[in-house]
Amino acid sequence: MSMEIRPYLLHALSPLHAGTGQSVGLIDLPIARLRATNIPFVPGSSLKGVLREARKSLPSAEWEALFGPLREVPGAEGDETREGDHAGALIVGDARLVALPVRSFLGTFAWVSSPLLLELARRDLAGLDGLPGRMKRLPGTGARVGADSITVSPRHRRLLLEDLDLDTQVEPAVDAWARFLARTWPEEEDGLRERFVVVDDETMSFLLETATQVETRVRIDPGTGTVVQGALWQEESLPAETLMVGVLAAGRSLRRGTELSATEVLERALKGTALLQLGGKATVGRGRCRLAAWPGASREARS
Repeated sequence: MSMEIRPYLLHALSPLHAGTGQSVGLIDLPIARLRATNIPFVPGSSLKGVLREARKSLPSAEWEALFGPLREVPGAEGDETREGDHAGALIVGDARLVALPVRSFLGTFAWVSSPLLLELARRDLAGLDGLPGRMKRLPGTGARVGADSITVSPRHRRLLLEDLDLDTQVEPAVDAWARFLARTWPEEEDGLRERFVVVDDETMSFLLETATQVETRVRIDPGTGTVVQGALWQEESLPAETLMVGVLAAGRSLRRGTELSATEVLERALKGTALLQLGGKATVGRGRCRLAAWPGASREARS
């Protein structure tokens, strides 16, 4: 079966808590991470649920063609079609971290990536025009920056990230990656190029553990004005400005007489998705995100 694939960039505009719901560590409510690599991600099921709600304005037949039925409708032989009777035509992949914002002593913050994060992103972005080549691993610890980086000490040419002090070298591929990611965000291309840096994978592993946002939360008893016993917990979030990459996929849909090409399925799913609310804690401002696909960028896959 032929399918069309369209990569997307997910940009967190406020702290994003896409959690696992439980933890055996010090953090009571951690974010979701890939088991083997510890890389943060947003499950595709979460994003698909948000898109399902955001696209409620579509005609009902088109909406069910994309997402599957959620209500009873007349069916064949006097029976009824119910939720789960058929799958939607839209497939939503996980969004995986590609650049983590980290506080910098120069330039306020840096978007930090690594050769491993970029190589994993290349799998999702393969086939797109202008995709940069593979970023070679750094020998030892250090960082590569663009020619116009504002995060590097002009005198000593060092990158100062929170507790890290890293040697730097200018690498044209860093600028190439920043420009490529900014194709979904043209008005901020200069800012991304000035702050995009690539550190070695071992340093990135350290930042994945230490550069997320952890807050202590409490629940107050309205009668006493004090903390409810046992209602003190720690909650982890991805910081605002986090960048993640994933893919949407679709095949041709003929469900309930609604004929949609794969391109039309993807266009309807992405229409008006400038801002979405993802993850938990929405009532305290968490999870405001921008979703954007690379313009005109699709590729075919066969299964």
